[in-house]
Amino acid sequence: MNDSILNLIGNTPLVKANRLVKNPNVQLYFKLESQNPGGSVKDRAAYNMIKSALERGEINKDTRLIEPTSGNTGIALAMIAGIFHLNLELVMPENSTVERVQTMRAYGATVTLTDAEGGIEGARDYAEAKLKDGDHYMFNQFANDDNWKAHYNSTGPEIWNDTHHKITHFVSSMGTTGTIMGTSTYLKEKNKDIQIVGVQPTDESRIPGIRKWKEEYLPKIFKKEKVDRILEVSEEEAKLTTIKLARQEGIFAGMSSGGAAAAAVRLCEELESGLVVSIICDRGDRYLSSDLFDV
Repeated sequence: MNDSILNLIGNTPLVKANRLVKNPNVQLYFKLESQNPGGSVKDRAAYNMIKSALERGEINKDTRLIEPTSGNTGIALAMIAGIFHLNLELVMPENSTVERVQTMRAYGATVTLTDAEGGIEGARDYAEAKLKDGDHYMFNQFANDDNWKAHYNSTGPEIWNDTHHKITHFVSSMGTTGTIMGTSTYLKEKNKDIQIVGVQPTDESRIPGIRKWKEEYLPKIFKKEKVDRILEVSEEEAKLTTIKLARQEGIFAGMSSGGAAAAAVRLCEELESGLVVSIICDRGDRYLSSDLFDV
């Protein structure tokens, strides 16, 4: 038995890909972050950002919290803020799926929708403008060390231990870059030869949760030296691989997971041998109102 839903964050399972990889000398494992209580990898960072800010006395029940989000961080923050009775406003583009918006509101958060053309950058600009008024607090997941430290303290050690120290490559989509920064830092401390592979969209591709940031919006927590290689995936490739995950591996996930999986499969086919771990960021039921699964 658990005293709190928060105790269920982390310790997510690894599951082997049995059909997507044709190379018999390489094993690919997916880390199912969809098994977190809030349904995504962002539960880890959200919990650490809120808990750490409370412990430092930076926020309390009277603080007006605001955070821009593309979806999963917002859901995680809404879930955890509700548990701590915190006042939270989430800002996201108006073309976000209705499932994500409704889930945030179900947890008790206020949701503000910004112009779709502005994307997540527009949501960030809106939140930062309100922050300048002086009566709001923003976690700023893009510059908050508590984001990547959550993965240094949990995701990295879990992967290292669950692969019995045999992991050779780690593949992760890059959005805020918290997952890849924290996991890379830990794994490289254990074995500097482990290759860290980041995933970005090709130019003109739109993949929710994966970004190729303009210089002025590049997350401050990102350190390029912690990523050995970057693979680009197209919108079509990410979508097709998301569908393959569901139909061939029974893994129901979102498009950012499909993008990471596509890059991981490509990587597996070029390696002579290895054990690759790729992050499954969230669940597919957050995208049913989109055209992701229309085939």
